Amino acid sequence: MPVVQVAITAEPLDLAAHLRLVTDATCGAETSFVGRVRDHDPDAASAVVALEYSAHPDAERVLGELAARAIGDTGARVAVSHRIGRLSVGDAAVVIAVAAGHRGEAFAVCREVIEEIKRSLPVWKRQVEADGTTAWKGLGG
Repeated sequence: MPVVQVAITAEPLDLAAHLRLVTDATCGAETSFVGRVRDHDPDAASAVVALEYSAHPDAERVLGELAARAIGDTGARVAVSHRIGRLSVGDAAVVIAVAAGHRGEAFAVCREVIEEIKRSLPVWKRQVEADGTTAWKGLGG
């Protein structure tokens, strides 16, 4: 089964739209993950007010490849998007929807997609704090 959507976009992310894309009569389980901007970080001196994401030009291709690897031979369907630009607290930065024949496969594929995003997607974030402090936060979402 395929990767049905891959996007690196500046547009707001819609979980319901991702779930609609993976829905299939052969799949008895759907799961999802939404990664949101939070108002704190253990390393921050003050409240986090925004994250500014930037991506390598190949990021969308890499995202598709890592989703396909996560699917493997499970027959799962995946829709995944990562947002770039300035995001406020509460905004969705990553949305993943997975449909599979069984719940175990759906959960496993969804988890592998987000773990691979964190490990290897060429997307970087700059954390902006309430006191004006900024810090780059490495590779991954």
